[in-house]
Amino acid sequence: MSSRPAAGGGRWVEVDPARVGRWVAGFADRHGPPTTTAREYGLLLTAPDGATAELHTPPGAPATTDLDAFVAAAIAPRRVGLLLARKGAVAVGVAEGERLPVHKVDTRYVQGRTAAGGWSQQRFARRRDNQAKAALADAVELAARLLLPEADRLDVVVAGGDRRAVDTVLADRRLAPLAALRTDRLLDVPEPRHAVLVAAIAAARAVHVLIRDPA
Repeated sequence: MSSRPAAGGGRWVEVDPARVGRWVAGFADRHGPPTTTAREYGLLLTAPDGATAELHTPPGAPATTDLDAFVAAAIAPRRVGLLLARKGAVAVGVAEGERLPVHKVDTRYVQGRTAAGGWSQQRFARRRDNQAKAALADAVELAARLLLPEADRLDVVVAGGDRRAVDTVLADRRLAPLAALRTDRLLDVPEPRHAVLVAAIAAARAVHVLIRDPA
């Protein structure tokens, strides 16, 4: 379970779906039995001492109105399309629950930045830009080949890596069915590799919880 500060106060934690029930029990032990209210994002738990926990429905899971249904929906297997893109690397896959039956990773060399100036710097920048464009074109083709045929059977598409790169890939008209399934969640991942793609499954399925302690 990871934790990070939240803008505006509180903190975000990411909880594995299988641990949500235990996490809520621990929240109740620390703050008292909470009341549960359905919200657009998922469920709001409000404890007697004023502590709150916003349980955000994981990507692809249906909306629910009570805790038992929320946990059941979070645990249920879903078909999740994964698209990770950063610099010259892209990884795509289809996760079925915690399995990854469809996957592919592709890399293309993109030069790093240089401190050189003048015409040399301009030529370098043009070459680097062309390399980056070619890498993104490869990413589009890979997504079209592996993810697009699965679009009708996907519950959601979760992207990760560099937002601009992902936006560029999904802007291709052929990938409109995938773009329509994209969730707001953007996974923070390093340069895509097979191990990174596998780890992204858990991150895509995790329940995000916003905790605010009593004033």
